[in-house]
Parts: sequence; C-alpha cells; structure tokens
Amino acid sequence: MRRALSVGAVLPSFFAGLGLGLTLIIAIGAQNLFVLRQGLRREHVLAVAAVCAISDAALIALGVSGLGLALTAIPWLVEVIRWAGALFLLGYGLLAARRALRPSGHALTVAADAASAPGARGPTTVVRTRLAPVLLTCLALTWLNPHVYLDTVFFLGLVASGHGEARWVFAAGAMLGSIVWFFGLAFGARYLSRWLATPRAWRILDALIAVVMIGLAISLVLVP
Repeated sequence: MRRALSVGAVLPSFFAGLGLGLTLIIAIGAQNLFVLRQGLRREHVLAVAAVCAISDAALIALGVSGLGLALTAIPWLVEVIRWAGALFLLGYGLLAARRALRPSGHALTVAADAASAPGARGPTTVVRTRLAPVLLTCLALTWLNPHVYLDTVFFLGLVASGHGEARWVFAAGAMLGSIVWFFGLAFGARYLSRWLATPRAWRILDALIAVVMIGLAISLVLVP
C-alpha cells in the first residue's frame, strides 16, 4: 500500500517545480512576445493566456509522465517540428518586419480607454483581429517550437523524475508558474500602454519582434 506523502514532504518539490517552471518560461521568446503584443492590444487577452497556460500544462504532464523521453526514439518527428517551426517563425518575423517598415499609420492601442491613459497622444483606432487566427498563431508559436519540447518536456520531465513519488507535485508547481506568468504578462501588459500609444513605439516593438523571431528561425536551422 502506497504511503501518503505529507505536506511538509511535498512542499519542497512544489516550490522547486514553481521555480524551475518560471525560470524556463520567463526568457524572451516568440511565445512571450506574442502574448505581450496581444496584451498591449488588449485583444483576446484571456483566450491567449488560457491557451498558453493549458498548452504548457499539457507539455509538462507529457514530460512528467515519461512520454517525453519516449519521443527521443522518434528522431524524424523532432526534425519535422524543427523545420516547421523555423518556417513559421521566419514568416511571422517577416510580417513583423513589414509592419515595422510600413506601418498602417494607426496607434495599435485598441482599448477604448487607452486614449485617456497618461502620456497617450493622438486618436485611438480600433483594429481588431478575429479570434480564430489569433488562437491558431498562439498554438503554432507554442507547439511548433522545438525549444519548448527540449525545455518543458525533456528537461523538466527529467528533473521531475528525481522527485520520485512527489513528481506530480513538482509538475503542479511548474504548471502554476506557467499560469502566473502568462496571465500576469497578458493582463499586466496594459500598464505599458502609456509608452506604446504611438505608431512609432509600435514600429520599435514590431522591429524587436522581427529580430527575435527571425533569429530564432535561423538558430533552429543552423543549430540542430
């Protein structure tokens, strides 16, 4: 009969998972920049944060269950994901570069109250994107990124295995870290709107997104 683990015994595993999950996810990347941009636009924020958090939880569960290590026996699948992810990131980066070089002339702060934010200038134009394309882009940035599998599935799953019977408590901590980060980033981004209330500020942000996305695409191709 399996002995129940005490709260005191599992708390270190929980906080270890929380800390490692946050450490792996906070670094600037394609997914985080997309969530930040949607948060700044105040567009489908809840849906985007939820998709990212749920996807991360599924990937963490995949790794902790041991399936992540089993996937290493299918090297061609990793190659397919790598090239598909590189092509997608390149395309998204080129679109961001196009927005930076040829802006529409509108401030992209779409929330109606952004115009009254301190420091905001000029008219606010509502330019909304349909939910389906936004969610598909969010899913692609998450599931077509090979680094997500290396960090979340393989590495985090390997560390979790060292916690023995408390590995799912470790996983719960890592999942909580994802929830806190994505919802905090998505809903906290609106407080940056005062500095991003002009087309010029958005051109700079889009230029940063383009550099990061294209750089990640090149790294996926050059560094197997």
